[in-house]
This record gives sequence, C-alpha cells and structure tokens, in this order.
Amino acid sequence: MTPHPTTGAPAPAAADATPVAVLAPDAATVTDEGIARGLVGGDEHCLAMAYQRWGRLVHTLAARALGDAREAEDVTQQVFVAAWRGRANFRPDRGTLPAWLTGITRRKIADALAARTRRTELAAALGGSLEHENRADDGPERILDRLVVTEELSRLPRVQRDILELAYFADLTQTQIADRTGMPLGTVKSHARRGLLRMRHSLELAGAGR
Repeated sequence: MTPHPTTGAPAPAAADATPVAVLAPDAATVTDEGIARGLVGGDEHCLAMAYQRWGRLVHTLAARALGDAREAEDVTQQVFVAAWRGRANFRPDRGTLPAWLTGITRRKIADALAARTRRTELAAALGGSLEHENRADDGPERILDRLVVTEELSRLPRVQRDILELAYFADLTQTQIADRTGMPLGTVKSHARRGLLRMRHSLELAGAGR
C-alpha cells in the first residue's frame, strides 16, 4: 500500500480490505477530474492517487484541529475509507473532490473530538469514584502497583492513556470502551496495543536501570 505522504503510514485499503493497487507510472499526469471519475467508478488506483494527492491536506487539517499526530493519522485513514465507501455520494457538479474530502475530514474531526470528550468524562467519573472508594483492605503491594501503573499511564499520549485507564481502573473490555467512547473497535485495539508496548518498554528500561 502507498505510504502516508507525511508519516509513512500505509494508505487505507478499500472497504473489502483488499490492498490498494500499486500506482500506475503515469499517475502524476491524471487530472483531479479523472481521479474523481475513477473513484466514483470504483477504481482502486484512483483511491490510491487521491490519497497520494490529498492525504497531506487531510492529515494537516486533522493534526491542527486535534493537536495529536496519532489521532490525525487515524482520522486520515478514516477519511479515505469513508470516501471509498461513500463514493457514490460524490457529485462533481456540486464541488471538487478535495472539497468533498475536506468536508469528510471535518466530520471525522468532530467525531474524534466528541469521542475525546466522552473519554474525558468517563475518566473523570472514574477518578471521582476511586477517590471515594474504601481502600482499607488494600495492601502495600496493591497500592504500589496502582502507583506504578498510574505513573506509567501519565507518560502516554492522551488517547492511549484514556483507553488504558478505562481498561485497567474501570475493568472495561475493548468492546465496551469502543461502545462508550464512540471510537471504532479497531482503533481502540490499536491504541491499547501501542500503549501497552510503550509501558512495557518503559518498565523494562527502569528495571535495567535499577
């Protein structure tokens, strides 16, 4: 798949999970209108060309609005997958393809911000309940475990931290986290995996230092 023009991440696959075809050698000569017609017609070459031509624009808009490069990458992927799935809704007589993609980007950014708000509210509610929870039976080892986990979580990017807090402290499954935050399950799994790997690496370095 074609790498992301900014981050090097792979370009999104079509809705049927088939990898995007390799770009044709003369892709640079195809007009915007040609890409739009091909995309509407279901040509995966044109999806790849659209990603190559406007992926940077989408990523920049998302990064500026969200202030998080990882979230911006997720939104960029979602935008082009949504464009592929909804390609029949594009009307060239109503606007250009980049303008249509920009509209999808704004909606995906709004979804990401709404999901962030829900995560924050859940985490705040969870924190409040933990403060009032009776911990008289907690032994020193359990308290230490919580302190270590809390410290490591605080070092993670915001989305990874929110998801792992919900998993660890609220004992929610990834499916439940996806339902409550509105994030796609695959995105929840991806962030959880990245966060756990970072925490493990950090703990291993700390252990080596001691």
